[in-house]
Amino acid sequence: MGLLTLENIFLIIGFSGQACFFLRFLIQWMHSERKKQSSIPVVFWYLSLGGSFLVLVYAIYRKDPVFIIGQLTGSFVYVRNLCLIKNEERKRIVLK
Repeated sequence: MGLLTLENIFLIIGFSGQACFFLRFLIQWMHSERKKQSSIPVVFWYLSLGGSFLVLVYAIYRKDPVFIIGQLTGSFVYVRNLCLIKNEERKRIVLK
């Protein structure tokens, strides 16, 4: 049995999702510090979506309904925020 067992692969997926969630907060904090005000960069939402997807895959593998529901509902928020950002960008382009 090698190091890349099915269990280890899903552990890597789960930890990668958690790393995305950590990175989003780190990036948001650094972004806000640079601006000297609370601010959320677009990459925050992409990392949220990516992290949520990876943790969802891990939760499905684990058959954990609590995490499955949590990640699915959170994903709707992340996608909606990205849609709102895209709509705002389109409005800015039209107004120029």
